[in-house]
Amino acid sequence: MNNQETLNQAHIIASLKATDVVRNEYVRQQFINVYNAIWKEGGEGAYEREAMYFNNQLRDKDNLRKCTGMSVFLAFIDLAVRGLSLEPGAQALCYLLPRNYKISTPQGDRWEARCNLTISGYGELVLRAKAGQIQYADNPVIVYEGDDFSFGEKDGRKYVNYCCRIPRTSNHIIACFLKITRCDGTVDYSVMTESDWKRLEVYSAKNNAYYDANTRQRVERANDLYNVNGQIDPGFLAAKCIKHAFKTYPKIAIGKGTQLESDVVEQPEQDFDPYGGMADGSDNEPQQQNEPQTFAPAQDMSAGVTVDPSAGGNNDDVF
Repeated sequence: MNNQETLNQAHIIASLKATDVVRNEYVRQQFINVYNAIWKEGGEGAYEREAMYFNNQLRDKDNLRKCTGMSVFLAFIDLAVRGLSLEPGAQALCYLLPRNYKISTPQGDRWEARCNLTISGYGELVLRAKAGQIQYADNPVIVYEGDDFSFGEKDGRKYVNYCCRIPRTSNHIIACFLKITRCDGTVDYSVMTESDWKRLEVYSAKNNAYYDANTRQRVERANDLYNVNGQIDPGFLAAKCIKHAFKTYPKIAIGKGTQLESDVVEQPEQDFDPYGGMADGSDNEPQQQNEPQTFAPAQDMSAGVTVDPSAGGNNDDVF
């Protein structure tokens, strides 16, 4: 396809409604071609499956349907690039999330909603295994008060000793840990204690702050999942533990329409363009609109997320 044809297709896709993009014939063929080029086979089946999941999420969320056609195209192609699935569930690998971008025009600044393929902690485990960084990781383990639990490091190796107390004497969560088996067979552990998620709760409140016009005050409100019946939600904590397990691991490549919950950003390979020349890398950075944000795929995220570029050093956790 020459530059003029690419430009014409880009205009067509940009003019489409969000729910019409993935069923466009050019988008269909591009998805299948990219999938087969990377994964060698299965493109048609993957397209039919992911097109259904993709449009189901678009139909379920008003704010996703407001996203630009081009952003929907980029997010959909990224599914083929990474070989992930939007299949819903408690351990969903990825999901769609709208983000608000500030666009400068001759008529002034305006806000534009764009669709982002957001890779969950579970999806990140899959990508890191595909990238050869790990063999596999066990499911996160929630530790309750009364369980036998200790962790540390001996002779340069991390260790965790854990024994679940049955019957349980308390429902108070005190820690969460994740066991990771590296490609060389060695074991790594990620451990979060109550002080860790309390610190993240403070960051969440600051990043989700908004101005209340009625009281004329700045209001800081952390993600509601930090406080469910007096403590952090177990599923939310498990996802957090996965997210923070790879803080010191090498970054992994993601696409132009994709973001990681662990906030890892990497440009795709320059010698392969899965978008058919329709993404020039000149997109503006997302700006803050102070909308409530959530983390787990099972939650309703139709309000979208935004990023505050002036947040400074306390950007460890925006959820």
